[in-house]
Amino acid sequence: MLQHLFALMWNKKKQHALLVIEIFFSFMVIFALATMGVYFYKNYRQPLGLADKNVWNVSFTNGGNVASADSLAQFYHNLQLTVASMPGVEDACYSSFNIPFINAMSSTGMLIGNTSHQGIYYFQADDHYNNVLGMTLLEGRWFGKEDDAAAHPPVIINEALRKTAFGNGPALGQLTGSDKDQNRMRVIGVLADAKWAGDYMPPHISMWTRIDTAFYHGVNIMLVRVSPDADANLEANLYKTLSNAMKNANVSIGHLDDTRDSIDVQYLMPAIIFMIIAAFLVINVAFGLFGVLWYNINKRKSEIGLRRAVGASGWSVSRQLWVETLILATFGVVIGLFFAIQFPLLHVFDMSTGVYIAALIFTILFMYVLVTICSLYPGRQAASIFPAEALHED
Repeated sequence: MLQHLFALMWNKKKQHALLVIEIFFSFMVIFALATMGVYFYKNYRQPLGLADKNVWNVSFTNGGNVASADSLAQFYHNLQLTVASMPGVEDACYSSFNIPFINAMSSTGMLIGNTSHQGIYYFQADDHYNNVLGMTLLEGRWFGKEDDAAAHPPVIINEALRKTAFGNGPALGQLTGSDKDQNRMRVIGVLADAKWAGDYMPPHISMWTRIDTAFYHGVNIMLVRVSPDADANLEANLYKTLSNAMKNANVSIGHLDDTRDSIDVQYLMPAIIFMIIAAFLVINVAFGLFGVLWYNINKRKSEIGLRRAVGASGWSVSRQLWVETLILATFGVVIGLFFAIQFPLLHVFDMSTGVYIAALIFTILFMYVLVTICSLYPGRQAASIFPAEALHED
């Protein structure tokens, strides 16, 4: 029976070619949308890894106008103490420009043993940084005064880099670089992974180094953790304090959770636009299937009437139309599968194979559910044809 139906559909391949092509394109669009959705959902389920609530990001230009590096460092140290002592402020820190949830990243490489690891997100931070951002320390400690006299500069890595560089071996106390390297760093802590690019992007292998005196020549970011009841008055006082301390400086204050919302929308917007396009394409395919089935019923009334006359039930007639629709969809799905499986095989977009597999399963189920729904009403129409009516029209 199934072989007969395949042969029947193949014999009408010219009539169904356009619909098969539409199903193929719909499959690819739904697959792309499902891949994006699975990827975003998988990332969204992971913990954020930092506490962005009640953190203000302060940016400034033309800050301390002091030539001496030591004097400049002292100036910014005093400014940090002044801000941290303000009523409503819990702590303050300096950071490199790549704060969370902005589209600005700095990357570097690291040599561990004989293996070079590239593409590591690189951050510079002071001793109060982790207290302000509230990241989770899994092993070791954050930077502190004890690092002032360290033989090797301290470095803190995240869990993803730890797994990449050290596997199951110990990370704390390990030195980076080769034996001949004069700038070797010692790992003193491991942080839990944090989603630096918002809720829908995955964590990345990352490392933090401690800022030194030279850092203050280019500093332009201060992160401030405030109390939950902080209001516009505190923001105004903070602005006034910084403006008075840094004459002629351009000071702006933002909220880190607002920045996070903004970058989330930025990543979701293409998916929403893509979803609208996919919806129009799916509706087009649904109308196409309706049209083909409607046409088949009207052209095959005598055949259906004859089948009913020799004892075929309404359910068997309806089922035949449903199976024919599934076969028609299978042609488009198989072509789509051929192209879709190239994505995990060729590691396109550097996503995990599990994301592609989940998207493929969803897409296949979606396409068959769609054609099943499209075949329900025409199937009922065909099942309601009476033999006498069909033979009379014929």
